[in-house]
Amino acid sequence: MRITLLAATAAIALAAPAAQAATVEDKAAATLLGGAKFAKAKESLKGDYDKIIKDIITLTEIEAPPFKEDARGAAYMAMLKAEGLTDVERDEVGNVMGLRKGTGGGPLIVVTAHLDTVFPGGTNVKVRREGNGLYAPGIGDDTSSLPVLLAFIRAMNRAGYSTKADILFMGNVGEEGPGDLRGSRYLFQKGKYKDAIKYFISFEPGESGRVTNAGTGSRRYKVTFNGPGGHSMGDFGIVSPAFAMANAMVEFGKIKAPVTPKTVYNVGILEGGTSVNSIPFSTAMTIDMRSNGKPELDAEEKQFLALLQPAVDAENAARSTAKGKISYEAKLIGDRPVGTTPLDARIVRVATAVAKGSGVTPKYGAGSTDSNIPMSMGVEAVTLGSGFDTFRAHSLEEGMKMNPPEDLKNMAVGLATVLTLAEAR
Repeated sequence: MRITLLAATAAIALAAPAAQAATVEDKAAATLLGGAKFAKAKESLKGDYDKIIKDIITLTEIEAPPFKEDARGAAYMAMLKAEGLTDVERDEVGNVMGLRKGTGGGPLIVVTAHLDTVFPGGTNVKVRREGNGLYAPGIGDDTSSLPVLLAFIRAMNRAGYSTKADILFMGNVGEEGPGDLRGSRYLFQKGKYKDAIKYFISFEPGESGRVTNAGTGSRRYKVTFNGPGGHSMGDFGIVSPAFAMANAMVEFGKIKAPVTPKTVYNVGILEGGTSVNSIPFSTAMTIDMRSNGKPELDAEEKQFLALLQPAVDAENAARSTAKGKISYEAKLIGDRPVGTTPLDARIVRVATAVAKGSGVTPKYGAGSTDSNIPMSMGVEAVTLGSGFDTFRAHSLEEGMKMNPPEDLKNMAVGLATVLTLAEAR
């Protein structure tokens, strides 16, 4: 997951919240934040701090590579059961979830963090502690968020909160890279709750006040170039997939990407060949295109696909095809939709009101997160910071700092957002 903060003017341009509606949310947030029950909820979070850290370590040390989240999912499902949720289950793709029932008449709210990390099986995920820091691959993104959701449940129960809305707490699969948001995609397209979900909040590591209300879309392709192959000396002069791929890469690099909305592209992986003295029979490149605007992403994709055949044709014209021609296959391997939750949507108004009521300045932004799926479908969704200050995400030196006063303040903002949205009493 990666999030980019939008310029204030760009964020404001998404929509202008009505003053009256904002006032209603401000009052609701102020009432909750100043209530005796919320004071108890904050005391619960404070008393749970060491347990949160312990659970983070436990879950971090259970590998959760892309498509292999089952072991961590089983552990997290047991934790959800232990908090007294009902209808605790694992769905077909591996999402684990449990329901905290409301009093009735309210919407269904999903509150989730993702189980998977970017690291392959076999990575050393043993947590080490240095001063106020914890280090291990995956500890921040997004393992640190999962126990925070459990602490939210305990705080709600200990404070005696009831909510009008049902809240589905979940650990979802497939957020990172090749997972292509398969967990949230399944939830909204095939899952048993797909037609009932009104609001969706995903939690990622980071401070409070960050409101990701726009989803950066992406298209990813693996393009394979095939040819006859041969000996570098004896078959010199025949066509080569390597040169065809190079033609395509050069032309790809000439695409002029819009600055606004931000649109980018990258060649991330190059593969192929058998030896230094062999003309390869196959090469491949894996590319990534991203944009905060759907028309811009569609246009970039169209330009990319259009340059592939000319790149192959140029190589077939440049060298001998006596032993065969160059061909290519473009396979779509990732498709994350662009989406936006406007600033005047209730979920954003609530997040804004709670942040301001907590003394935090809200910052709106775009990112590629689980919220992309509901955003693209018109379901109100945001991604919020779960509380911890994390660093070096997706690296072997990934870590998080432990600063209880600040961490607990951040967590309280997230909890208050969920409670206000759920119309807690």
